[in-house]
Amino acid sequence: MKKTLRSVLALTFAIAMLLTVVAACADGDGGSGSGAARIGISLPTMSLQRWVQDGDNMREQFEAAGFEVDLQYGGENDVPTQIAQLENMIAQGVDALVICAIDGFALTEVLAQAKAAGIPVIAYDRLIMNTDAVTYYATFDNFQVGVLQGTFLENALNLSAGGGPYNIEFFTGDPGDNNIHFFFGGAMSVLQKYLDNGTLHCPSGETDIMQVATVAWDPANAQARMENLIATYGYAPSGGTPLHAVMCSNDSTAQGVTTALQGGGFTADNFPLITGQDCDIVSVRNMIAGYQAMSVFKDTRTLAANVVAMVKAIVAGTEVPINDRETYDNGTGVIPTNLSVPVFADINNWEALLIDSGYYTRDQIG
Repeated sequence: MKKTLRSVLALTFAIAMLLTVVAACADGDGGSGSGAARIGISLPTMSLQRWVQDGDNMREQFEAAGFEVDLQYGGENDVPTQIAQLENMIAQGVDALVICAIDGFALTEVLAQAKAAGIPVIAYDRLIMNTDAVTYYATFDNFQVGVLQGTFLENALNLSAGGGPYNIEFFTGDPGDNNIHFFFGGAMSVLQKYLDNGTLHCPSGETDIMQVATVAWDPANAQARMENLIATYGYAPSGGTPLHAVMCSNDSTAQGVTTALQGGGFTADNFPLITGQDCDIVSVRNMIAGYQAMSVFKDTRTLAANVVAMVKAIVAGTEVPINDRETYDNGTGVIPTNLSVPVFADINNWEALLIDSGYYTRDQIG
């Protein structure tokens, strides 16, 4: 009898301990209360440094917060691949989707499935258009990115003092990326008046956003167009048409333009002012060498932290941190947005921004 009683007590104690462990695990589950919440993250490609860093930062911060992460890339910016990956995430019943769309107009049908399944969707960095399935938007202030680029050129060329005309060409990104309207619009909010009064001159006449778009943000496409401009308008460091600036919306287009200009005989001593965005390692090296004048630093660690905070609030059923409820209309209504702040970077401050902050190591820059 005593042996039986001891067995019963031991079993009771073991069950109690098991329940305690289960409860403790539930407390650390990313807020779901019933096992770790699972987050599906869909990014465009691994061929651009920017998206690899975004993926790494989000995975690290989500996992540190107790979430399970399904991170996938859409091949080489392949829309059908991204759609298939999203369908699989939805079928597996993820608790939330974080999506940077390859084509912001191509996800309407697949996101209808997410909405039907009750899965909240955060559009990441690029607004997803023409679908009411987008719950929130997380990005940087992309209009301000363009303002920073335009203001740099305004100051570097001293446009407000008149003079010139200074020759300029324009490059922005993929026509399916809604962000190009903010980048290009921000830059032109500063530069358009100088085009109108003749202080700036665009020899190609290509100043419409779709004329200057670069499919897939591909450096090779930017390089090919710049090479054509050099051949057509005779841009040369001496004895030809002078080129004072190229307004590029990001670093990958800037790198393509830079390669074309180097092939056209331009050197660091006579290089046009090239703008950029993202502070890619290649572009930081180009800034140091005198081939790119500036970039806009978008600290993806900050954006990742903001997205994690948003998802934690969604899963916990608490108020989601939002700081813009007016600006971003995707065609079905204004999407509540969390904006992060972009920062100007050039030869004078890149070390403080990128090395001292731990974003890169000095060995990575070389």
